[in-house]
Amino acid sequence: MNTLRRVGMVHSPLTRLTEAPRQGDEGAPDAWIAIDPEFSAAARDLQPGDDVLVFTWLHRADRTVLAVHPRDDASRPLTGVFATRSSHRPNPIGLHRVRILAIEDEGIHVSGLEAVDGTPVVDIKPVLGPDSER
Repeated sequence: MNTLRRVGMVHSPLTRLTEAPRQGDEGAPDAWIAIDPEFSAAARDLQPGDDVLVFTWLHRADRTVLAVHPRDDASRPLTGVFATRSSHRPNPIGLHRVRILAIEDEGIHVSGLEAVDGTPVVDIKPVLGPDSER
């Protein structure tokens, strides 16, 4: 298997896991994605207003967890992590649907990103609609 490479880094006002909302549409602040210089050409056709999927490596996750109570609610039954959106899992890949607000030299300004500051970004993909040409 090839090595997973970081393509950028999240810069967010969220610094502690306890501050982060469970999903981006639950009050996530605007954030920046700084694209590593060697990958800047890969972001050249992104536009403000685009919805994209940001894949992150949830570097603070517990990779030994195999089952959780969904949303940390002990009244819910213990559930295997593959049937949840828990960040704690064997390969903690985060999936975030965000909207691009602006693109500047510093990076991509997005809304709805619940990842904490310093989270590595491993990929960005467009959200495809029925008439997409991508």
